[in-house]
Amino acid sequence: MDLAVVITTFAIILPAELPDKSMIAALVLGSRFRPLYVYLGVVAAFAVHVVIAVVAGGLLSKLPRRPLEVIVAALFLLGAYLLLKHSGGEEDAERLTSQSTEHPSFWKVVSMGFMVIFIPEFGDLTQIATANLAAKFHDPLSVGLGSLLALWTAGAIGVWGGRNLLRLIPMKWFTRLAGTLLVVLGLGSIVAAISA
Repeated sequence: MDLAVVITTFAIILPAELPDKSMIAALVLGSRFRPLYVYLGVVAAFAVHVVIAVVAGGLLSKLPRRPLEVIVAALFLLGAYLLLKHSGGEEDAERLTSQSTEHPSFWKVVSMGFMVIFIPEFGDLTQIATANLAAKFHDPLSVGLGSLLALWTAGAIGVWGGRNLLRLIPMKWFTRLAGTLLVVLGLGSIVAAISA
């Protein structure tokens, strides 16, 4: 376990996830249902996604170094482009007004939280970034832990504090920070590919 890799992964994945549709979904569900139940579903969905991502990253890491760095660079730069091109979901956040609170069963809310995160996150930017980081650092455990902690943090922010956070910090700032980090990583991978 490499603490530097855990921290680096966390610092990349968290700002990339905050402007994501999953945070908005967690925010909406957390405002309508029991937040703890929603969060348990969110936690489970993100755990499955991280496992899939680090396995994919492990397979990518079997490639020779130069092609691997080129693929990783291309995916990071594509992710940065897509993230910076998208405005960040301010419209969704603004539409969240006081809604009626329902009280369905524990399993229904956990299942809803799981499915609302699991389905749209499949192949999402943060899952691809996690796979890239696992391939780049050749340390799936550290990358997996950093990514999981970042995703769980984003989920908690969405479920319990998303509305207040979005009032203080515009979503576009999170988007720009995440996009900038992905550009830096992409450029670093290009340099590594050239020097390989």
